[in-house]
Amino acid sequence: MTRVPHQPVETPSEAVVHQAFTLPNTEQYLLHTAARKQPYQIYVSKPAQEAPPQGFPVIYLLDANALFATMVETLRVQSRVPEKTGVYPTVVVGIGYPTEEPFDSSRFYDFTMPTPQEVLDALPVRNKDAARPQVGGADAFRAFIEQELKPRIERDYPIDTKQQAIFGHSLGGLFVLQTLFTQPQTYQTYIAGSPSVHWNKVILREQEEQYTSNLQQANHKLLITIAEQEKNHPSNMSENAIELYERLALLPREKLQADFYEFEGEGHISVLPALVSRAVRFLRRG
Repeated sequence: MTRVPHQPVETPSEAVVHQAFTLPNTEQYLLHTAARKQPYQIYVSKPAQEAPPQGFPVIYLLDANALFATMVETLRVQSRVPEKTGVYPTVVVGIGYPTEEPFDSSRFYDFTMPTPQEVLDALPVRNKDAARPQVGGADAFRAFIEQELKPRIERDYPIDTKQQAIFGHSLGGLFVLQTLFTQPQTYQTYIAGSPSVHWNKVILREQEEQYTSNLQQANHKLLITIAEQEKNHPSNMSENAIELYERLALLPREKLQADFYEFEGEGHISVLPALVSRAVRFLRRG
């Protein structure tokens, strides 16, 4: 005789209502721009605490479809006891795309500078038969952030414009470095995780040299990180990041505080939660 598992029957008073989970104190909206056919998906998290007189620090987060929730929860948990963690309530502005996927191919265009075809042909790819994504839109993307997104954020939220940070990983890390070298006045803190220097290595080196030759006493902070398992990447991702850090670390720290960290046992994607946690603690380091 086969026993049928007992199936509990819910009475009306016990009925379970299933609801979508949302992050507290967050919102999202589509933001159109004349420079792009498709809108950007903007995610914003505002701390529950009352803003200080000067406003909240703000971090602009690239690849927000993949990273916004991780960043928001990391800040929310660690900023509860800032005297112990060194993490303070911060507005998070995530820049993403209208997709359910964690990453969108538009990032290849938005995060890169114009790239010679021979460089593109030499880049390692997962599928050699797939068409290369369009590249070269970093300047337009930067202009969108500075001229359209930031003014809206500063209008709608109490922002301390003297405590602005930008966070990017992989191609996003490349974009962060480009921004530091070409428009260093736009942020005070730059976080470049596993930067894809190999995409625009020659141009980036030229921008770096121009930046260092004209460097003023700005007290900017830069965190460059890699993951241990990236050392075997055919692009020399780790080597490029280490060489860049070693050059920048020679600069006077009153002009640029360059720090470096390698995440033991992590790969290019598995590193993301640990990178976010270290990034939020880096924001207030002096």
